[in-house]
Amino acid sequence: MAAPEEHDSPAEEPQPAVQEEETKTFKDLGVTDVLCEACDQLGWTKPTKIQIEAIPLALQGRDIIGLAETGSGKTGAFALPILNALLETPQRLFALVLTPTRELAFQISEQFEALGSSIGVQSAVIVGGIDSMSQSLALAKKPHIVIATPGRLIDHLENTKGFNLRALKYLVMDEADRILNMDFETEVDKILKVIPRDRKTFLFSATMTKKVQKLQRAALKNPVKCAVSSKYQTVEKLQQYYLFIPSKFKDTYLVYILNELAGNSFMIFCSTCNNTQRTALLLRNLGFTAIPLHGQMSQSKRLGSLNKFKAKARSILLATDVASRGLDIPHVDVVVNFDIPTHSKDYIHRVGRTARAGRSGKAITFVTQYDVELFQRIEHLIGKKLPVFPTQDDEVMMLTERVTEAQRFARMELREHGEKKKRTREDAGDNDDTEGAIGVRNKVAGGKMKKKRKGR
Repeated sequence: MAAPEEHDSPAEEPQPAVQEEETKTFKDLGVTDVLCEACDQLGWTKPTKIQIEAIPLALQGRDIIGLAETGSGKTGAFALPILNALLETPQRLFALVLTPTRELAFQISEQFEALGSSIGVQSAVIVGGIDSMSQSLALAKKPHIVIATPGRLIDHLENTKGFNLRALKYLVMDEADRILNMDFETEVDKILKVIPRDRKTFLFSATMTKKVQKLQRAALKNPVKCAVSSKYQTVEKLQQYYLFIPSKFKDTYLVYILNELAGNSFMIFCSTCNNTQRTALLLRNLGFTAIPLHGQMSQSKRLGSLNKFKAKARSILLATDVASRGLDIPHVDVVVNFDIPTHSKDYIHRVGRTARAGRSGKAITFVTQYDVELFQRIEHLIGKKLPVFPTQDDEVMMLTERVTEAQRFARMELREHGEKKKRTREDAGDNDDTEGAIGVRNKVAGGKMKKKRKGR
């Protein structure tokens, strides 16, 4: 098997890369006029680094390994060459894009539809958490592009009559490292067995892990490697801080930071679904517009939460790592790692939700007495020591009474919510968005809870 070629800048053009970047347009890269117009309408004025590297090679028909940091325009780097090829040889079930999470699948679908709207491109999103029957009907219409999570795609390949990918021309694996980390290896192997060997394959990943290298050997033919940043790094305009605090005061410090940086929009990462839900209830009881996003919510609730946050109807999104990859929400000002990530690489992805596309942003990581080693690993990975986020400890402690009261009510609401779920299994999705949960509307004012609880 030939080793992938390194492709940093074409050998025959000795001028500096910076100058090349300034003069390049999508047309220079070989993208057809109708797609260049679509890029203009989306506000993509000039291609990003990964697009400059990958698009010309993809148009030449090469297999590609794209390594680029999050927020670097990877979707455009594979969507444009696929649509370009589709225009030349129109065909149904032309390309398959595999992604690790449902939200990312919907986001990629939006980009394909936006870029291909003038040429009538149809795409289908095939993910879990949504009715299989409607997906089978969408597949029966034979869309041009299928965007799927591996598990649900296998389900349809095995059970949906008449659906196969035997004519497929393009396979894309986006966030390949995450697909494999989520133990989709067996599903990916099954998919590779039922699609044509004679196809173009694009493998995009923020990090090159051993599993990704193994996949590359199995799935790609003589690939070209387009590495925009091979070192794990975070964007320059991102200000990163840490806060060393006792574990029992985490909630109080979170409330302090939300007050200090009021007016910004926040993404707060928690390690478990339960903690996400609890913290959302706690913040709501204190009058913040917080909304959760985690894996135990139904798909419609997850998309609902995401859309409310994207539309700026809510200023705080509390999420598990389901939202740390690939989601492009332009207006995130501050990322808070409420629970420190156990995998250092997840830190890069979490903080990559802010300071996207040239904007600036802040990231604050809470470090308790139990997290010191994990934090040192993160500093080692990004190659820098982080400064402490300045706080006034006496002001923080003044919030303790109100926060303790809100914690108590959050615990009660979680318990009631759990009991209600047991009683009515069929309505299990009802309270996923904590807006419907009991007592949520009651605010903690000056440490005293309003006596009257709202009925259901």
